[in-house]
Amino acid sequence: METFALRKGENRTPEFTKLNPMQKVPVMVDNGFVLTESDAILKYLTNKYNISHNWYPSHLERRARVDEYTAWHHTNIRPHAAKVFWMEVLLPRMTGQPTDPLKLERALADLRDTLDKLENMFLKRQAFLCGDDISLADLLAVCEVMQPLGGGRDILKDRPNLLRWKSRIQSAVGDSFEEAHTVLYRLRDGATSKL
Repeated sequence: METFALRKGENRTPEFTKLNPMQKVPVMVDNGFVLTESDAILKYLTNKYNISHNWYPSHLERRARVDEYTAWHHTNIRPHAAKVFWMEVLLPRMTGQPTDPLKLERALADLRDTLDKLENMFLKRQAFLCGDDISLADLLAVCEVMQPLGGGRDILKDRPNLLRWKSRIQSAVGDSFEEAHTVLYRLRDGATSKL
């Protein structure tokens, strides 16, 4: 299996474009088999390596719950959290211009509505999004809700149920959680030191 550590702009090279014409990461190459999209890659890896069934359950109804979340994820949590991150972190760095407060407030309102749905539709009164065990759905979701932290914005601070959910994920994955968010923490620390 090949992994890529891309430097700025390398995703636009002809070699990378052959792997993913959309020029986006992640991309997985496994013995010549190329796969893009994080949830597809995660599902492939859980099946190939037969890891613990909680991540992507073999039980039909439990697996359907994970699939239900991952289908919802791409048009809800992902774009709304990413938009806040884009507006507060990336766009100001790229343009040198401040964020438009009205556009930011609309993006935050969309994100708040989506977080309400995440909490009420998926988390409900269970430990994780798709039941009592952590799954791929939780990994995908927590990575998205962490993004605004890169700009110093903790979108979970007034949401005790989602904070407890995040804490359960941190406990379940251990040090990997902190490692996965190192870049966001650096961005956050840079953003808060400028305030």
